[in-house]
Amino acid sequence: MRVLIAGASGLIGSALGERLRREGHEVRRLVRREAREGSEFHWDPPSGSIANGAFEGVAAVVNLGGKPLFPGRWSAMRKQELTDSRVEPTEVLAEAVAEHGVGVLVNASAVGYYGNAGSSIVDESAPRGRGFLAELCEAWEAATAAAGDARVVKIRTGLVLSAKGGLYGTLRPLFLLGLGGRLGDGRQFMPWIALDDEVGAIVHALTHDEVSGPVNLTGPAPVTNAEFTRAAGRALHRPAPWWVPGIALKTVLGQAGEEMALFGQRAVPAALERSGYEFRHRTLDSALAAA
Repeated sequence: MRVLIAGASGLIGSALGERLRREGHEVRRLVRREAREGSEFHWDPPSGSIANGAFEGVAAVVNLGGKPLFPGRWSAMRKQELTDSRVEPTEVLAEAVAEHGVGVLVNASAVGYYGNAGSSIVDESAPRGRGFLAELCEAWEAATAAAGDARVVKIRTGLVLSAKGGLYGTLRPLFLLGLGGRLGDGRQFMPWIALDDEVGAIVHALTHDEVSGPVNLTGPAPVTNAEFTRAAGRALHRPAPWWVPGIALKTVLGQAGEEMALFGQRAVPAALERSGYEFRHRTLDSALAAA
């Protein structure tokens, strides 16, 4: 299969490209800078331009682009930047998918779609929640509508566990220094997924025609922040005695601190498991050991 990836240089995109090539697929990458090799093709979403030949023979497109949500406060300008970096490029890619007759579009989204879901178990049938992240995810997913007859998979990703980046990559040095601790009351759920399974699930979505629509990319057993904190301490053989009050997170980081650190989703991968995907890491302890 020839697969075209946008956002190929990020944590997930890099691992996905490596996995696809290892399994014998051909990987092409869309880049904002000047293309430097034959597998790279320049694109400029604001102008809607994509280099000639980028879609030639392409069977599937994976869109993983978007500016990082964290760190920093979400000013009105920052929110617009986060939205523009996701919605506009997705619209451009979806239109190109339809124009070139590409069969599959796998498009990034996030479990933030569900807002602050408390302790209720949420699968892909749950409604959109409240908050900026929920609204952003809804607009992001809606931008895939232009993909025409393509099979569209909207991957609602949780906390990807890897020492190379993401939230865990940021927290790991703090835990190693003995500075780990729970956030707020620690009761908010953290829907984690091992990087191996994040990539494996995307490959599964690409190669299984029955997978479409929203798909939660989360481990089968979401845990609370307090449970995550204890598990990370065990994995790194460090105590994690600290506590960051919720009011402090809101004061320092505003809405970003509240939604990224204090909102929780007990999201489960119902659609993924129905389609027959088998997790390499079904427990948090296994995923943390791999990370």
